Amino acid sequence: MSPARRFCRFLYGLLATAALAAAAPASAWTDKPVRLVVPAPPGGTMDVVARVLAEQLSADLGAPVIVDNRPGGGGVIGIQALLQAPADGQTLMVTVSNVLTEIPHVIKTPYDPLKDLRPIAAIARSTMVMVGAPSFAPVSLKAVIEHAKAHGGQLSFASYSSGTSSHYAGMILGQKAGIELTHVPFAGSPPALQQVMGGHIPLMFDGMATSLPLIQAGRIKPYAVASKGRSSHLPNVPTFAELGYPEMDFGNWAGVVGSSKLPPALVDRIQAGVLKAAGSTKVRDRLTSAGFEATPAHSAETLAQATRAESERNAAIVKTFDIKL
Repeated sequence: MSPARRFCRFLYGLLATAALAAAAPASAWTDKPVRLVVPAPPGGTMDVVARVLAEQLSADLGAPVIVDNRPGGGGVIGIQALLQAPADGQTLMVTVSNVLTEIPHVIKTPYDPLKDLRPIAAIARSTMVMVGAPSFAPVSLKAVIEHAKAHGGQLSFASYSSGTSSHYAGMILGQKAGIELTHVPFAGSPPALQQVMGGHIPLMFDGMATSLPLIQAGRIKPYAVASKGRSSHLPNVPTFAELGYPEMDFGNWAGVVGSSKLPPALVDRIQAGVLKAAGSTKVRDRLTSAGFEATPAHSAETLAQATRAESERNAAIVKTFDIKL
């Protein structure tokens, strides 16, 4: 081959590479497979978020995005899997914030969630709702409180685990309303909701994503939403704040977390890629239909500060009510 032809081929290769780079999404941080660790079993809230996000990320990156379920230990098993992987952006975690801000206050963990982990992008938010058994007579929060006062110590509420906001909410409502509520913890929302639907336990504080389909089907009834504003999913259900209990403000963000060892520049690229995927109409619609609310985009630093504030608030609640597993 003549020198001229070799130079032309070399130049063509450079131009082709440049064209591919220009065609790739500016937010793509990798063209290699990405693993999304989920600290929960398949089918749960976190798994739904991870699989919806993974599908769009794979299309955006042009590389496989694999969901790796690592349930157990209140998130400990999944987080350890994340931290044991190289901090190169190829292994990330999809979780809800309570794994970082609630559970570590009641379970001794081999890591510090605020130092060893870095929140990267929040893509949705789940609010909490107080629900009741269809057979439970009270039809409003006021009536529930009156019922509890008339039947001192006999009213119970379910939670999806001790030491979570599902537990905190009942304790705080009991204190602020001057009623006694007996806590009955379960290992997750599904078994607790089964007991509420069956009328064995009259009340529960649960995440919107798991309760909404049952509310819509008439299998449980909503009393109040634990957020600052009304939920778009239940616009006719009042907030606790409207009913005189502003302290009842509980919700979790769902999103992507990485190791704190990730370089800041890489964190920025990952965040851009995740937010681009989460901003697609397909992902937004699927998350909304699953019971989530949209959340505004935050910088990684702002999200870390919000997570720390949430953790400090929960630590105070655990101490005040002496909450233990």
